[in-house]
Amino acid sequence: MKLTFLGTSAGMPTTERNVSALALAMDDAKQWYLVDCGESTQHQLLRCRYTLNNLKAIFITHIHGDHMYGLPGLITSASMQGRKAPLLICAPDGVQQFVEAALKYADVTNLPFNIEFIASDQPDFFYEDGQVSVTAHELSHRVPSFAYRFVEKTRSTQLNIDRLNTLGVPRSELWGLLQKGQSVTLEDGRRIQPEDVLQPPPANRIAIISGDNDKPELLEDALKGCHILVHEATLTEAALQKAGPVWMHSSAQRVAETAERAGVPNLILTHFSGRYQRSPNAGANSINAIKEEAERFYTGSLGLAQDLSEWSVTRNGQLIAEKS
Repeated sequence: MKLTFLGTSAGMPTTERNVSALALAMDDAKQWYLVDCGESTQHQLLRCRYTLNNLKAIFITHIHGDHMYGLPGLITSASMQGRKAPLLICAPDGVQQFVEAALKYADVTNLPFNIEFIASDQPDFFYEDGQVSVTAHELSHRVPSFAYRFVEKTRSTQLNIDRLNTLGVPRSELWGLLQKGQSVTLEDGRRIQPEDVLQPPPANRIAIISGDNDKPELLEDALKGCHILVHEATLTEAALQKAGPVWMHSSAQRVAETAERAGVPNLILTHFSGRYQRSPNAGANSINAIKEEAERFYTGSLGLAQDLSEWSVTRNGQLIAEKS
């Protein structure tokens, strides 16, 4: 499972960070998923391996502009690049209206593909394809905001040779058919099913990618069995207390405490206030203040997202920074 951060700034871009967007793919698969699409997301994609033709679906966490203003431009660019396949957008109320109005008034009337919307703010929301299944989990913010729980779908392709021999399946094209998930009939009439001779499939990896949320504890049930949580940490706790509750964001401490209680092995923080910088001269506004606070409350593998950083969750659940 691979996560590529296309934007990690809260509210508005900075010289170091674009606004929110994240690409998720199952390892090196061509098809990928986009979570949020802040302004200039399509520019960030020019610096990644992901193409708009291979974009499987978009998931928008909430209607604030730093999470969705990039949609009209991305859609128009996909059209100009020759996309033909329908594009699915899973989003809460307001996103469809915004996209349709933006395209209408920009005179974008003849897209070569259909845009399909699914309301992710409905209790029965569920998305599924051959790679993942996705559910939405309500958060606490100034507008309806959601986290998406991605569950990888795996299947076994490894044959159990001992089992094949016990059942008397001859080494032939039958093995290949079983490996592809097809049942076969032996000469004596016995029907062999793939599940009879395949090794158990690898465990599904699970990721939760959260929208803006001032109560990370709302995710504790959804975090059970999760391998990685990606959550906003807009401010440190001290800065959040000073700012007051009006913005309804989380601190590094609050997210770290929730992840620790839930036993989540990997945590990546993102969506940082523009006050936090990587410059060694940033002093109290160094991005390291976010990291140091989280480390006081969380004992798992911790990462701070940067624009265009890439992280992988391996089959054994290890978090690896491939590009930071």
